[in-house]
Amino acid sequence: MSDTLERIEIDPGSGTASGGSSGSACCAAPEAKSKWSWKSFPGRNYILSTWTIVIGGPLLVLLLDQVQFVPFVSFAVKAFLGTLPYIAFAVALIAWLKAAGAEAYVGKAFEGRETQAIFLAALFGGLAPFCSCEVIPFIAGLLAVGAPLSAIMAFWLSSPLIDPPTLLITAGALGWPFAIGKAVFAVALGLFGGFLVSVLLKTGVFSNPVKIGSSASGCGCGASPKTGRPVWKFWGEAERTDKFFEELKANAFFLVKWLALAYVLEAALVTYVPANLIAGVVGGEGVGSIAISALVGMPAYLNSYVAPPLLAGLMEQGMSAGAAMAFMIAGAVSSIPAMAAVWSLVKPQVFATYLGLGFVGAVLSGLIFQLVI
Repeated sequence: MSDTLERIEIDPGSGTASGGSSGSACCAAPEAKSKWSWKSFPGRNYILSTWTIVIGGPLLVLLLDQVQFVPFVSFAVKAFLGTLPYIAFAVALIAWLKAAGAEAYVGKAFEGRETQAIFLAALFGGLAPFCSCEVIPFIAGLLAVGAPLSAIMAFWLSSPLIDPPTLLITAGALGWPFAIGKAVFAVALGLFGGFLVSVLLKTGVFSNPVKIGSSASGCGCGASPKTGRPVWKFWGEAERTDKFFEELKANAFFLVKWLALAYVLEAALVTYVPANLIAGVVGGEGVGSIAISALVGMPAYLNSYVAPPLLAGLMEQGMSAGAAMAFMIAGAVSSIPAMAAVWSLVKPQVFATYLGLGFVGAVLSGLIFQLVI
């Protein structure tokens, strides 16, 4: 007798009986083993996460270059703490507006006033003391409440370029013509970018510019169903109070994560890419040097306080004024830390437009300044 328990099955078609093992057939093909792939790796999401770079970067410096560990971490922490008040203000503002249901209400305030909004955004950006990373929390807030992308782009482009302290430092190192020229180009670039985006919006290019899941996306509780107006004292309603703390937590985590990444990248650039090396690459005269200066300046990081005296020395050695202007503008708008933060907020087409405007604006500013001076 067989050691396996067999069962008798009747074939409905022929009426004959067939025996089969309760287990798998002895001649059945073995199951194919699934091939290993990176996408199926359990820890893939953690390895490729933003926090891995934020934590792993300093640890790598500790392992490979212990002498630079303290300056590296100190620089990143100091820069982050300098931005923390802006993060706190922006996070609280976004949460309050969404809990009050003020998104649509604020967005309507810009209806029919886009041109005025672009001019005001470009001018205010030229006066606001924000670098390309510090401006990110405010951009997130403007996107969250439905401000027009054209006005946001105007503020986004002009804000990192000039502010009162930078104006004085630039004037002291490079002269008032250079400082005034940079201030004029900052506002002009904001206006140029704002009106270009306005035209593109009318063609439907940026129908939905915000990334899903970013701090600038999502909906609030809506206005009061009775009055149709925002409920500014939202704490009187449990649902709105819950929404406030939900948005507060989500937006704080989002902005802290991406700005921490931005400042770790900034610390790496400042520590391991000497400013003299970057600026030395873009020396020379002519139209070609202006384009190269803008191209190199985009990923490079030279803040507005370090760049003027360094470029002053290079100009004494033969670097053209136009190349220096192009480098300063491109570096302020599109540095790697800033690009990392921008990427977290908007979709690729908006990101590409931002980079394109930064590069084109830097080249045009350099060319015009070269012709005028």
